Amino acid sequence: MDSNHKPYDHVASAHRIKEYLTGTQGTYEEVKELPDRDKLTFTNGFYAYCSAIFVDIRGSSQLPSQYKRPRLARIYRAYLSELVAIFNGDTNAREINIAGDAAWAVINTPFKADINSVFSLGAQANSMAKVLNYEMAKASYGYPIKIGIGMSYGRALMIKAGYNGSGINDIVYMGDVVNEAAKLANYGNSRPGVSALVTSSLFHSNLNEHNQGLLRYDSDRQCYTGNVVNTAMEEWFKENCN
Repeated sequence: MDSNHKPYDHVASAHRIKEYLTGTQGTYEEVKELPDRDKLTFTNGFYAYCSAIFVDIRGSSQLPSQYKRPRLARIYRAYLSELVAIFNGDTNAREINIAGDAAWAVINTPFKADINSVFSLGAQANSMAKVLNYEMAKASYGYPIKIGIGMSYGRALMIKAGYNGSGINDIVYMGDVVNEAAKLANYGNSRPGVSALVTSSLFHSNLNEHNQGLLRYDSDRQCYTGNVVNTAMEEWFKENCN
């Protein structure tokens, strides 16, 4: 959200706080899919079951000690650019966001086939990281990156939040689905024996039999993990990156 430098009025602020907390409660509608942003106002919201995918870099705090800022910026731009491109390729993607060294998306998944499509996004992200590390090595970037990929399924409340009347606002997704995906991504590739791709148990239960078979149960975190890649991307990698 970009600033427009409107002076702060503490009296008006007190009135706004009171109105938000004790005024008209607004309408919060249960829907099959999360709607477009233009359906939201500052007094409504929408509940729906959806999926979230979250991808971040493991050990990112160590990268500044390995690369000077111009090179580090190139890595982040390449990594984030391609994650957004992958998420944007899903026609059910409702929200795509960048938060520091992480990218995440909220995706409408009213059918099980849609949840399997989100799983495919995780596989593409994992394969993309292999290509990125290969190109980094070719360009003499000596320290490769590792990523964690988290996916979850659950109920979210979609609301509009910000400064009413200022034009400064954003969409907020309340509920465990995004937070759970972030925590699972933080677990991915966190130590030897933990694969990059991690799903919640509920997400896993909605996958088809083939995709379920690509993952193994992790009793420590009660989730499912696997080093899953995209078949087409893997074949391209073998032909062009060795």
